[in-house]
Amino acid sequence: MSRFRLILALLWASPWTLVGVMIGLAARSSGGGFQRVGHVLEFHGGIIRHVLRWVPIAGGAAAMTLGHCVIARTRADLDRSRRHELVHVAQYERWGPLFVPAYLGCSAWLWLRGRDPYLDNPFEEEAYGNETIGCS
Repeated sequence: MSRFRLILALLWASPWTLVGVMIGLAARSSGGGFQRVGHVLEFHGGIIRHVLRWVPIAGGAAAMTLGHCVIARTRADLDRSRRHELVHVAQYERWGPLFVPAYLGCSAWLWLRGRDPYLDNPFEEEAYGNETIGCS
């Protein structure tokens, strides 16, 4: 990616990155860790361990992407989920501030149709390696 395109992608996803940084800073102040991998900030531990338990999927989430931030319960969870979460980073680069409303809207549509709002979500299918088109 050219430097110009990277700057545009960083700016386009920045509203959600800011949310991720705020959660990450709370994690750091509660004993969590931090690292940078490429142009992604990764935070783990601290309060994030508790926050990710509230994510409405079975058992909560091990990791979650917010713009160019990935938050995870543990460093091992970051390592295990990095490839999957980097797909979500790329999705934020395409969708920007619209990513979360599109993701949640698609999940709601799937749930109303009796499908799994997480596993059948095309954003998740792409991240798991099963590319789909649209929310059907």
